[in-house]
Amino acid sequence: MWNIPNILTLLRIVLIPVFVLIFYLPFNWARIACALVFALAAITDWLDGYLARRWSQTSPFGAFLDPVADKLMVAVALLLLVQSEPTPALAIPAAVIIGREITISALREWMAELGARGQVAVSMMGKVKTTVQMIAILLLIYERPFLGLPTYTIGFLLLYLAAILTLWSMLRYLRAAWPSLTGGNGE
Repeated sequence: MWNIPNILTLLRIVLIPVFVLIFYLPFNWARIACALVFALAAITDWLDGYLARRWSQTSPFGAFLDPVADKLMVAVALLLLVQSEPTPALAIPAAVIIGREITISALREWMAELGARGQVAVSMMGKVKTTVQMIAILLLIYERPFLGLPTYTIGFLLLYLAAILTLWSMLRYLRAAWPSLTGGNGE
């Protein structure tokens, strides 16, 4: 249980209150520091899975905790961003992303009870969605121009792309699970 991939996953959870605290600090550098914490969390998300597979250290504990850590960090970051800029333009994609995560988590749990979790396993589409989502949130947190690029605007556009990918991947998962959801008749 206490291997490096699992420790990295736990680190991501421990970073959540640090992330929140830094987000609310009244200093000019707070958003930059917050972006760095979020970037570290995003890197550990990729690294823990890579190391677990590479070193054959996958575990039931890690398989459970990794998606929980990811969803917690993303949900907290989106909530903080919406709270700091309470507009429908930001709240709608945030609600779509958080709603999808809750829906798919429930679907995976239910499918696992049926012994059909493989039908809703993480797909490449889910990985692309997660990557776009993490970059979008990182840019929104950073919010300052970088090398002349309007990072906030780019992050905002990427957040909408992530919301579209989120809906698309959710529909794919629901479609795969539909026979089980409808009792096997496919209607």
